Amino acid sequence: MKPALVLFDLDGTLADTAPDLAAVANRMRAVRGLAPLPYDELRPLASHGARGLIGKALGVAQQESGFVTLRDEFFATYEAALCVHSRLFEGMEAVLGAIEARGARWGIVTNKMMRFTDPLVAALGLRERAACVVSGDTTPHAKPHPAPLLHALTACEVAAGATVYVGDDLRDIEAGRAAGLATVAVRYGYLGEGRPIEDWGADRIVATPDDLLPLVR
Repeated sequence: MKPALVLFDLDGTLADTAPDLAAVANRMRAVRGLAPLPYDELRPLASHGARGLIGKALGVAQQESGFVTLRDEFFATYEAALCVHSRLFEGMEAVLGAIEARGARWGIVTNKMMRFTDPLVAALGLRERAACVVSGDTTPHAKPHPAPLLHALTACEVAAGATVYVGDDLRDIEAGRAAGLATVAVRYGYLGEGRPIEDWGADRIVATPDDLLPLVR
């Protein structure tokens, strides 16, 4: 691959943000007198943000009455503590360093809203290093639509054929393919509860961040 630009999804790919997201879901259960759910049950839903976690923790789907109120509560609670336990995945710093060492660039394309993405990226110490940061509300469409990735290509002035997108959800791979990018699916991510990773159609599947190193060096 040896890409000129490597784009990463944020939650579950670049950074392990599930502990803070799961904590919000369990905090919402606590104020309603409900026992906390095991972390392992909440982790797979972290990439789906408030929609997935509210559905799992409180049994309220996006289309149901009351969801918007719960979503706003989730957002406010998360915004107050969005980088308490969130960290780059072990080995990811080496991956970013390897990209930078050969003069290539990397960026972030996430469905996370800008109000959360920007402070989280800053707290992780990545703001000055990322070539671009595209949030879920940067363009009119979020992934799996290719618009966010195409926006990143334009911002970085790099061709699709020289770019790789790395993600932990089917929608990441769908968006990458629609934008004409090579795609890498990460098995260490959150993966969701849908089709198995082998069926996503990614160009590569990696088990750990260390496995990304041969692709970006």
